[in-house]
Amino acid sequence: MAFLWIFLLLVGFVLLVKGADFFVDGASGIAAKLKVSTFIIGLTVVAIGTSAPEAAVSIIGGIKASMGDSSGADVIMGNVLGSNMMNILLILGICALITDIPVEKSSRYIEIPFLIGISLIFLLIGDIGGSFAWYDGLILLALYCVFMIYTILMAKRNKSALSEQSLTAAPVAESVPREGIGGFIDKIKYGYGNLLDKTWFLIIITLAGLAMVVGGAQLVVDGATYIAQDLLGVPTNIVALTVVAFGTSLPELVTSMTAAKKGDMGLATGNIIGSNIANILFVAGLGFVSAAGAANGVVFDVTSLADGYLSIIAAAALLIFSFFRDNKLGKIAGATFLAILVAYYTYRICAACGVCPMIEIPRIFGR
Repeated sequence: MAFLWIFLLLVGFVLLVKGADFFVDGASGIAAKLKVSTFIIGLTVVAIGTSAPEAAVSIIGGIKASMGDSSGADVIMGNVLGSNMMNILLILGICALITDIPVEKSSRYIEIPFLIGISLIFLLIGDIGGSFAWYDGLILLALYCVFMIYTILMAKRNKSALSEQSLTAAPVAESVPREGIGGFIDKIKYGYGNLLDKTWFLIIITLAGLAMVVGGAQLVVDGATYIAQDLLGVPTNIVALTVVAFGTSLPELVTSMTAAKKGDMGLATGNIIGSNIANILFVAGLGFVSAAGAANGVVFDVTSLADGYLSIIAAAALLIFSFFRDNKLGKIAGATFLAILVAYYTYRICAACGVCPMIEIPRIFGR
């Protein structure tokens, strides 16, 4: 059985990488066709698409919680807060080490501050009652609708100009065609490049890429969870904060890294910021509504409070670094993000294993 899960892990990673490639090409091409910034596409369509694994995991966790399974609450909180930490500290950290990542003006003054604000609201709601009720989920979903309306209005206002260069240009054919397998591969690449100018093909590869990314992430999450929890005996909350959070962040990771590699920084940053906003408002909101039958709602304990504080610190660090070095995230920012992530996760795992004590973080309202 263990060999089967390892095989599925490998299959999942292959689907993730190739799916992200198709997804980025399709999303960038559609943005060019609509004359909309790829940052806007990343903030909305791509963000929702890559957040699909988190949404599925949270809904399943909410259903478990409604049936009296306490592990469901751990899954929701670890998934949402862990993914938000991973998105900024791991994904943007790695991307910033690879290349400088420009942060748009609207992100510095609107989207990132909005992310920090809703993260604080999230902590306050959870801390007031010590848990999230189904109607708290509706509040979060309503806030997400407001954010989407703002994004659509911003897209209409800025539609006249593209903020990023379209990536749909067909590759240049080699002057001397190769023979055999190499020549066959060249023909496929050339044909693929020509098709990137067709709207119907862009839609197909975007949907196919999204399906591959989400399906691959699910295989990785299932396989890694089985190995960590069933074979190694790791506690549920640690599995949710690490394996599940990392696994459900894989779509954002491979999509942002692929976009950065292709030079499409708008799609890379928009994907991360949009995904974090979607996680707090859309993903968590769906999870809380799904847990409507739970007697005490979704419990918000002190470990969740610590994770929430770190997710806010990560967003604040992103905001601070975005004002330095010509408003670009560079290697110093990337190294700082990764150092924070490694330090915190080392502490959380050691505390869960009893190696060091869990620091008691005081609740906001002193309970």
